[in-house]
Amino acid sequence: MKALSRIAIALFATALLSTAGCGGGGGGGAAPPTTTPPPSSPPPTGGITRTGVAVAVGPITEFGSVWVNGVRYHTDDQTSFTDDGETVTQDDLSIGQMAVIRGTIEDDNVTATATSVTVEDAVEGPVTSATPVTLANGNEVLELIVLGQTVHITAATLFDDTPACPADLTQAMAVEVYGTPDSTGVIQATFIECRDATWDGVMEVHGVVTGHVAGQSFMINSLTVDYSTVGVLDDDFPGGQISNGDPIEAKGTQYDANTNTLVATSVDYEGNQFADNEGDHIEIEGFITRFVSVTDFDVSGIPVTTIDGTVFEGGDETDLGLNVKVEAEGEFDSTGVLNATKIEIKTSTAIRVLGVLDADPSGSTLTILGITINTDATRTRFEDKSDANLDPLFVGDLALGDYLEVRGQEIPSGQITAMRVEREDSDPRTELRGFVTAASNPTLTVLAVIISTDSGTVYRDSRGEIEVTMPEDDFWAAVGPGVLIEARGAETGAQSLSATEVALESE
Repeated sequence: MKALSRIAIALFATALLSTAGCGGGGGGGAAPPTTTPPPSSPPPTGGITRTGVAVAVGPITEFGSVWVNGVRYHTDDQTSFTDDGETVTQDDLSIGQMAVIRGTIEDDNVTATATSVTVEDAVEGPVTSATPVTLANGNEVLELIVLGQTVHITAATLFDDTPACPADLTQAMAVEVYGTPDSTGVIQATFIECRDATWDGVMEVHGVVTGHVAGQSFMINSLTVDYSTVGVLDDDFPGGQISNGDPIEAKGTQYDANTNTLVATSVDYEGNQFADNEGDHIEIEGFITRFVSVTDFDVSGIPVTTIDGTVFEGGDETDLGLNVKVEAEGEFDSTGVLNATKIEIKTSTAIRVLGVLDADPSGSTLTILGITINTDATRTRFEDKSDANLDPLFVGDLALGDYLEVRGQEIPSGQITAMRVEREDSDPRTELRGFVTAASNPTLTVLAVIISTDSGTVYRDSRGEIEVTMPEDDFWAAVGPGVLIEARGAETGAQSLSATEVALESE
């Protein structure tokens, strides 16, 4: 597979500061350290359990066949591979690229075989600006403008190493961005390739038509697409013409940055991709890009509806809304709408705190390390693993000084919505797992907790299949806002932790 690197964005920086090695497979010799998540455990068998045609949409997360949405799709010499319409091999693909896999899945919902794997970018073209931005939730991103499209690069974005990207992305001839757009059209980048002098100069953009002027032009976000010289349009356009609201792909070789205009050589219709897939099984991971109600919304542009008996994981139907990241699983109906039998809310991942309760519960709210922890009688599971062994355990049974392990999601920002609370017997250790908001050796900030390190701190990398120790300098080069870490040590104040160990974690 292609070599990859992971980018870290530093506070107030105006350029990409550092990259760390990332595994992707390969031949003999020492294997490079991996920064990609290992394949997840087989998904639960809730939802559809049937043998039949399967469709999966999402970023590639691992090779050894192809993994998408936690399912391993076996590939062989009968599997076709396509990148932007060109025939390629599996070795040409990369972790982080957005893929559509078609194949079959057995009734165990685990064993799957791919007949075709198609990867497609979101936009390809020159970068006109690259600016560090702090989002409303406090997360730091590098915001690119590419062909008038806004692209957000986070610590989870992967980069191709061949050719290597320049430190200032505006100096690249062009970038090819893979990812998913949110409801505002902002592309959340999962993988980026930089172009060099071998680039063929063909630019492309995917999006939804607005501001259409018949026979002349239309808009894709802030980009004007001039299609006046295209000639005969794609036969798939309803009524044979472009209309506002049409999902399209436009390509061209002429771009005027002053007027932000792409002169199109082709415009293809991308709607109704699954109208002929009635009864096919599908799993798709992405952002909700359109939301009318829980029975009428889009995930990465694919229409989804809930049905009687839809199973929710990580939340419930009240959590659905614009820009919420989900994984939806079900079957297509005759109109190409995904009838979801299971929806997993993926707003955040595996936030964890282990420590002493700072105060008696206030209603349904707990506090550990100064972090506000919200519980809910219908969502939060309480379990007593202490010698008291109280069953059932309720939030009102907890008290100042109880030793708890809490797992959940960072909702809202800076707080934890608990999915699980366990009471354990007293222990001096304190642990915190969450996303970094600030990092400057020797301190890190996670959920407003200041984590201090010193000469005795052990640094670890837990992103591969085996946790390994790592040099201090490598850790600080890899860590930054948006990176998931776990710190273990002792609580030294209301919102402070002295770390004996810190580890980079997979999401």
